[in-house]
Amino acid sequence: MPPTDTTTSTLGGPASHKVTAHRFTVGLLPLLAEADLLESPACWGVAATPAGAFRLEPVRPGRDLELLTGWMNDPEVAAYWELSGSAAVTASHLRAQLDGDGHSIPCLGLLDGSPMSYWEIYRADLDPVSFYYPALSHDTGIHLLIGDGANRGRGLGTMLLRAVTELVFDNRPRCTRVIAEPDIRNTPSVSAFMNAGFRYSTEIDLPEKRAALMIRERALRNLL
Repeated sequence: MPPTDTTTSTLGGPASHKVTAHRFTVGLLPLLAEADLLESPACWGVAATPAGAFRLEPVRPGRDLELLTGWMNDPEVAAYWELSGSAAVTASHLRAQLDGDGHSIPCLGLLDGSPMSYWEIYRADLDPVSFYYPALSHDTGIHLLIGDGANRGRGLGTMLLRAVTELVFDNRPRCTRVIAEPDIRNTPSVSAFMNAGFRYSTEIDLPEKRAALMIRERALRNLL
């Protein structure tokens, strides 16, 4: 974890009202946003799956940019994410989330300690997608890509979607629904969500794609 130091500063009051606080390094700023809006995926723990132990780890561009750029340039990924190109393209996409208001957290998915997928966990009710469906407070959205083509097409996506959805429900008690909006053309992705317990709700026309709105309800989690 990046170091912190202690400083005296004004927080939420007039300049004369000084309190002792921690000055957080840039590397910790995403965690502050996570804690406020998403109860920090970094602290959600490990999910046991038939393929191994899985956990989410927030992206750190200085460490992860080269890996993610390679994944974004995989033709199967680029067809739907449309982020192929230089590392600057990927960096710009990450920066929009990391420098934003914290309602979207980019994460690596680690299986038995090895990074193999990229996730965006976001507050759907605070995202522009909420203009396209009747959002509920604390709806949590998921974007996913499997980085290595060798891991695609064998049910791993379904398994991980189940695992991450359970992590969301376990760690976000105010969240009653997990939603996703895969491109309607991406049949394998839509099927993976359905096999993971999501129901197809409707099609929505987002600015960048026509999407299948997928929803999984907390109330039904024990029936799936």
